[in-house]
Amino acid sequence: MNPEDDRVESGYRELKRAAWLEVDLSAIRHNLLAMRGLIGPRVQIMAVIKANGYGHGIVRVAKTAMDGGAQQLGVAMLQEALELRKAGIACPILVLGCSLPEMAHDIIYNRLTQTVSSVEMGKALSEAACSLGKKAYVHIKVDTGMGRLGMDVHKTVEFVMELQRLPGLVISGIFTHLACADEDNDSFSQFQLDNFRKALGELASFGVNMGIVHAANSAAMVKYPEAHFDMVRPGLALYGLPPYPTASQTISLCPSLSLKARIVQVRAFSRGCSIGYGQTYTLRKDTVLAVVPAGYADGLPRALSNRGYVLVRGKKAPIVGRVCMDQFMIDVGHIPHVEPGEAIAIIGKSEDEYISACDIADAAGTIQNEIVSSLTERLPRLYVNE
Repeated sequence: MNPEDDRVESGYRELKRAAWLEVDLSAIRHNLLAMRGLIGPRVQIMAVIKANGYGHGIVRVAKTAMDGGAQQLGVAMLQEALELRKAGIACPILVLGCSLPEMAHDIIYNRLTQTVSSVEMGKALSEAACSLGKKAYVHIKVDTGMGRLGMDVHKTVEFVMELQRLPGLVISGIFTHLACADEDNDSFSQFQLDNFRKALGELASFGVNMGIVHAANSAAMVKYPEAHFDMVRPGLALYGLPPYPTASQTISLCPSLSLKARIVQVRAFSRGCSIGYGQTYTLRKDTVLAVVPAGYADGLPRALSNRGYVLVRGKKAPIVGRVCMDQFMIDVGHIPHVEPGEAIAIIGKSEDEYISACDIADAAGTIQNEIVSSLTERLPRLYVNE
């Protein structure tokens, strides 16, 4: 057993479960350094840690990101921001999603910056700020073509002028979100950036200082230097997940998450046996099957049934039968002497082979964002290389 196995074995005994996530915090630090080398010293980094830090654990990722050079944190909702404040994280936090007016008091009290795309929310934040004797810091979200949250780009100037009249409210930033930056054929991002620049130019002509300007997600950060503005908002890249297939030609990223498990049962089966719910798989030959104690309640897609694979001693072992709520079966007949207790990789490295979140996503017909963000709290997190 090598030193890494000793470390994992010790951590596993503490976690009390035969399936777990390993999060390599040094990889996150590496990715931040790689991003800094790409964007230069002037541009700020907002580490996007929504969805429990893309499944990695929001608090530990937040602390690692700030220690590694990020200036701000981005979350999707108030609930996530409050979790960070409760953990003692005091840096600037932008709530990227929409909050309701009744949440304004908590936003101001906890020194959070709120995305605003409606006058109603602006008024609620202004009133809460005045009642608490504080300032309400907001970033304006401009919809340049995403068709989701945001103020219509053509109404941006009018909207900003109205917000500026509200007491206690400070516009400290403005941003947009690109819909197609991760697509192979992406002309739409330039259309959006042109729209965004026009809105910025109109605001500047009225002498309005909008604070921090930002637009680039991970893909745009790598692809489009002109989209860096004052700050970038990496999500996928922070965790070493390539935002599009050829991104590695421009930036060197290290994946920070592995999903591992220990086999809990090994049994021989005869040709013709049906496996799992619904008898969806029938063995074509005598073989050996192993049971892995993780399932769709842990975030492993049920769509991997009869399609995905895991790594056992560096060899691919196909998933047979349906992925269950708490476990699934793999065929290890081609791998000699597999035993209960043996560690396997569902995501991550095994000897010279590697299975990525993108590999899992491709097999399940989805995207890697969904794979990692779906990994549930049932899976203990083992943090390494702190």
